[in-house]
Amino acid sequence: MVPRLLLRAWPRCPAVGPGAPSRRLSAASEPDQYLQRSIVPTMHYQDSLPRLPIPKLEDTIRRYLNALKPLLDDGQFRKTEQFCKSFENGIGKELHKQLVAQDKQNKHTSYISGPWFDMYLTARDSVVLNFNPFIAFNPDPKSEYNDQLTRATNMTVSAIRFLKTLRAGLLEPEVFHLNPAKSDTDTFKRLISFVPSSLSWYGAYLVNAYPLDMSQYFRLFNSTRLPKPSRDELFTDDKARHLLVLRKGNFYIFDVLDQDGNIVSPSEIQAHLKYILSDGSPAPEFPLAYLTSENRDIWAELRQKLLSSGNEEGLRKVDSAVFCLCLDDFPIKDLIHLSHNMLHGDGTNRWFDKSFNLIIAKDGSAAVHFEHSWGDGVAVLRFFNEVFKDSTQTPAITPQSQPATTDSTDAVRKLNFKLSDALKTGITTAKEKFDATMKTLTIDGVQFQRGGKKFLKKQKLSPDAVAQLAFQMAFLRQYGKTVATYESCSTAAFKHGRTETIRPASIYTKRCSEAFVREPSKHSAGELQQMMADCSKYHGQLTKEAAMGQGFDRHLFVLRYLAAAKGIILPEFYLDPAYEQINHNVLSTSTLSSPAVNLGGFAPVVSDGFGIGYAVHDNWIGCNVSSYPGRNAREFLQCVEKALEDIFDALEGKSIKS
Repeated sequence: MVPRLLLRAWPRCPAVGPGAPSRRLSAASEPDQYLQRSIVPTMHYQDSLPRLPIPKLEDTIRRYLNALKPLLDDGQFRKTEQFCKSFENGIGKELHKQLVAQDKQNKHTSYISGPWFDMYLTARDSVVLNFNPFIAFNPDPKSEYNDQLTRATNMTVSAIRFLKTLRAGLLEPEVFHLNPAKSDTDTFKRLISFVPSSLSWYGAYLVNAYPLDMSQYFRLFNSTRLPKPSRDELFTDDKARHLLVLRKGNFYIFDVLDQDGNIVSPSEIQAHLKYILSDGSPAPEFPLAYLTSENRDIWAELRQKLLSSGNEEGLRKVDSAVFCLCLDDFPIKDLIHLSHNMLHGDGTNRWFDKSFNLIIAKDGSAAVHFEHSWGDGVAVLRFFNEVFKDSTQTPAITPQSQPATTDSTDAVRKLNFKLSDALKTGITTAKEKFDATMKTLTIDGVQFQRGGKKFLKKQKLSPDAVAQLAFQMAFLRQYGKTVATYESCSTAAFKHGRTETIRPASIYTKRCSEAFVREPSKHSAGELQQMMADCSKYHGQLTKEAAMGQGFDRHLFVLRYLAAAKGIILPEFYLDPAYEQINHNVLSTSTLSSPAVNLGGFAPVVSDGFGIGYAVHDNWIGCNVSSYPGRNAREFLQCVEKALEDIFDALEGKSIKS
């Protein structure tokens, strides 16, 4: 999703590792324990995935300079060219050689995986706003199923079904099908399942299917980011069987898997959730969850105090829980309220360090809020889509279902934490910081109804390129310049791939934006159409390069990381103001679309930036924008709307109004 959204090399989890057996269901197994029964074992392709290529240094420098052209004047650009030349023929050449040699010795992973984990885990800023994004579910199509208890029960059961299916090796492998008529068939799947794992990727490739890396999936469950001084750790305990539920800042746990690893009956889960929803306990005076929003070093110190105050078992239960279910006591008013609530909330009812929080409001509005270090959007979106599909198409309970007559007072345990004065002070300070920071964040959204993917494809334009062009035009109209822009692109087609950056601001978008914004009357609709076609073609090229691991951002990032790791003084190349400028991503953008997604969002990555979550649907375009003081999300969105109107006018041959 966004720059800070996403990935690493994982210790293999025995339950889901590439060698995990694809266990067939025994006759005694209940069919509702699993989401699906894949013919091809989940991790069948993992061993034979291609490795993430390291681009040639000269290609990286060329792409870097191309991305800088719209941002620099001629004098600045010439200086940067000199920095690039010296780097390419000097220390850069040496670092690149060392990187290639190191990569050859680590064929089990990718060159980006370790450094990218380090980037996330050594960051000391709060994970809230700085890293964690959210994705909100569409409502259940059957309105009565949006009752909070019903939806919470169904989504919880579907999430546990996903866990069980994944660990049994029965989850369909994630595959990008270019020719589904050939590759997405039972015949092909039966055939490929007999091909050894070490060769299976090649078999898929022959029919134009591209299996994706699934090494991150095991971190979805029973996982938490633990605060540690200097560098956090990722913790996973796949033996734990309990769910963590937060309500009004109170912590509850109960088992969702029995001793045999089977899902506890949905009516029992419903009963336990009903018990929690009816618990009259007031909100705690010092809500512990605030601590997960703190600076990581401060939180690490406070966590040590928690442990030494006799809270070891309680924290272990929180960290090892299958996931965190957050039950909010209020309905969602509108999409802006939805975004604020799912991105940060009031700080009391989320455990921000958990691999994900499944949040369900009083009216059934639901979202996944996730911690970014362990994985990227691809793994989270797959989980999200499967949970939506399963909970809406084969729900475990109906609104008429009666909860089991079970003793929830015995099964549900409320966690209580012993808080010293130092911890109470720490929580109060964390709350003050949290409240002050959240007040500075503005979120706004727009739905452009005039057209979307269908219309743009008829015009032979890339829908994504058009959305990105609209952002460039909007910023130019609002602030009079072109700035560094980031679009996240998955490199999951490679073993332990994470993300690469597409740089949507180009000489083509700059030229086109200036024509639309500054001198529309000087250009015919035909000329504007041609400029848009040029933008689309170039954006398509950048997207393809990024997806194939041929961007420049990750390569330059790792060369810098390598220099630091080897104690080499920071090369001059990285001190060039142009390098800082292109990495100060004023426009941070990320797109996802799926029938399950209502909207997604994240905060800006720099204080003077915009965080832009968007989706181009068949017949409309949605855009969700965040900003801090100094930038105006509402005005920016008005400029985006104007840009899209102008683009559609030009495509329809109409003249553009200033």
